[in-house]
Amino acid sequence: MMTAISLRLSDSLHKIARELAHDEGISMNQLITLALAEKVSALATESYLEQRAARGDRAKFEAALAKVADVEPPDERDRLE
Repeated sequence: MMTAISLRLSDSLHKIARELAHDEGISMNQLITLALAEKVSALATESYLEQRAARGDRAKFEAALAKVADVEPPDERDRLE
């Protein structure tokens, strides 16, 4: 099912969006749908991460980190060079 909405844009934003849609070879509808989907996804991800962070426990994190071997120098596969 699809829902139609009426959208008011400033002339300058409409012009930029129209040019971007043309450059991408997509319709204005597709461009706006994709842009909205990206924004909704970003906001949902932010909310999800905030919820996960709120459940975090510093003591449990440090306990897990303490189980990691203290190896000097790091394994060759772990080097950033």
